[in-house]
Formats: sequence, C-alpha cells, structure tokens
Amino acid sequence: MTALPARIAAFHVDGADRYGVVTDSGIIDMTPQFGARFDTLQAIVEADALKEVIAAAKGQAPTHQEGDISYLIPMARPEKIICIGVNFPDRNAEYKDGQAAPGKPSMFIRFPRSFVGHGQNLIRPPESPQLDYEGEVTIVIGKGGRRIPREEAYDHIAALTLCNEGTIRDWVRHAKFNVTQGKNWDRSGSIGPWLVPFRDAAQLDDIALTTRVNGEVRQQDRTGRMLYDFRYIVNYVSTFTTLVPGDVIVCGTPTGAGARFDPPIWLKPGDVIEVEAEGIGILRNGVEDEGC
Repeated sequence: MTALPARIAAFHVDGADRYGVVTDSGIIDMTPQFGARFDTLQAIVEADALKEVIAAAKGQAPTHQEGDISYLIPMARPEKIICIGVNFPDRNAEYKDGQAAPGKPSMFIRFPRSFVGHGQNLIRPPESPQLDYEGEVTIVIGKGGRRIPREEAYDHIAALTLCNEGTIRDWVRHAKFNVTQGKNWDRSGSIGPWLVPFRDAAQLDDIALTTRVNGEVRQQDRTGRMLYDFRYIVNYVSTFTTLVPGDVIVCGTPTGAGARFDPPIWLKPGDVIEVEAEGIGILRNGVEDEGC
C-alpha cells in the first residue's frame, strides 16, 4: 500500500481516552498539548482544527506504539450517522426481488454504540448467526449547512475514514420498509482506524475500495462507479436535514457481501475482516461471540 497522508486517531491508553497523530513510527499523543481546548477528536473536527493539531505534531517523537493502545471510533458522539444503501452497480440485482433500481438513494440511521474501533472484535449475538460485512468509504462533515449545493459539497467535508457496516441479516427483514433492527446491534460494525483530513477531490472521486475476509477478496470496486457520488450525497442529505460538524455519512458498499453467496457465508468467531481504501488505510477487525 502507498504511503498514507497525515492522519489522527482517537484511542484509549492508561485508563483514559486520548487522541493523537499517527505516523509510520508510532502515535504522537496530542492530548497534553490540546486537551484544554479540545477534549475529544470530535471537538477538534467541530472547531475546524484538524490541520492545526496535525501540524503541531511535526518534529515530535511518538509517545505510543500501536500495540500499546486501543483504537476508538473517531467520532464518539456524532449527532447523526447516516448510511447510504444500494450505491454501486449490480447491488440492486443482488436482492433478487424483481424490483427496478430506485431513482434516489436508500438510507438508514445507525447509533454510535453499534460500532467499535479498529482492532476490536465485532460481536456476533446469540439471537442470530447471520453477522455480515459491508466495506464502505465514510465522510465526516466539518462545515455544517442546509441545502448545500452540489458544487460546494466538498467544502463541507472535514475528513475521511472507513466503515465495516456490519449487519445482522435476518433482523433487517423483520418488518416492511425497515432495516433498523439489523443495522444497530451493539458492536456489530466498526469505524476507523483514524481520520484523514480531506484536502483534494482526488481523495474521493475514484479510489479503490476492497473488503477481505481472512485474506480473501470479497468486495472490490471504485468510488468512481458509485451510483450516487459524494457530492450528490452531501447535497441530497442536506436537503432534508441540517448537517452539522461531526456528522458521519457512510457512503455505500460494493457487491459481494456474505449474504449474496449461495449458500450465504456468515462471519464467525476467529474471522478477520479488512476494509481498505486508497489514501485512507485499512480497517481491521476480528469476530467473537457475545458473552451473555
């Protein structure tokens, strides 16, 4: 994988939640320098201070190695986590329901508690074995707004990250027009590992997105093939709701989720899922059964 740009993560170490700049040689804890102003990474995003914090890390030595810390989801308490469904070619056909592809994006809401950070295990609940993966590029809003014009959409994005939009498949079919139950099991998905500040359209317009399970490629596509591109998503979502700094939008998964195999291939304890996107990194998680 090519070298990644400057990035910043939220993490837990020595009994405290912190944030820091991630480098190839380790993590530089920036909480001592900026904690009085920003208590969380989310507060940094809301203050439009990502560039300031990252620049301040230049020349500093790492304070922690990756093995010393536990990654947290970057935005701990966003006002909104909005997910876009059926957003790549052939995704509608995967449903095999005879319905034509919709002319507008499918959407649903997730709760922060349904996600874990990079390196943490996804939890398979005892109520269902149908834990599935969905690798997605995710944007974090930095500048709020309502009815944001398409041509100004990128001005409202602060950073990029990744999501494994883990799903309990049979629970998304419990009712008509409703996927909420299957999309919000505690610790069933992941977001991370970090935030990459958004600076240039090339970071989003046509990047490779790949999902692997135990090293096997299951999903692979490019964002340039999305049915509803990132500019459209920001414009469309902001038409009906005001976007605020720190909002998270999960922008759709390619074909190849486990439910689409015959027979389906569900995630099980011991599996390792990797979601990778050019210029953002790799989000990696294992799987374990929920302890009851």
